[in-house]
Amino acid sequence: MKIYTGRGDEGMTDLRDMSRVSKTSPRIEAYGTVDEANALIGTARPTGYDDIDDVLARVQNHLHIVQADFANPAPDDDDPAVETVHVEELEDAIDEADEELDPLESFILPGGSEVGATLHHARAVVRRAERRAVDLAADDPVNGEAIRYLNRLSDALFVLGRLVNAREGVPEESPTY
Repeated sequence: MKIYTGRGDEGMTDLRDMSRVSKTSPRIEAYGTVDEANALIGTARPTGYDDIDDVLARVQNHLHIVQADFANPAPDDDDPAVETVHVEELEDAIDEADEELDPLESFILPGGSEVGATLHHARAVVRRAERRAVDLAADDPVNGEAIRYLNRLSDALFVLGRLVNAREGVPEESPTY
């Protein structure tokens, strides 16, 4: 497989159905931001914790499904698509991680250990991806489960960032007002 084709040199790209759109279209912005989040999550792995690495590995694969979902303006039944089960997997991971944490009593500043801070950063990028997806959905049909997945993923990354920091003995800091 050749890496470069030259087809994007004029600022256009192909969608899954081979239609051509501007690289600045809301659809490209949505799945491009998902790609950015996926790459950032990849910088956090390995975290040093097998259970967290397992969650993040599944998430990275799921994000490829989200990208395929967003890149397809007219999906068929057999095309990759985010499903309720993907969202439920995240909810289970959140609940499991949350059991190990002290209850959250106030806002916290993102940061902590290198891995914890990276997961907090990834959470912020996923929130941006979600905003891009909502923007796309305002004018084009989009799988609502993919948007739900991004919403839940930002929660999961927040909790996982807290969990890594707790396991590494890094205290949480609350903002002062």
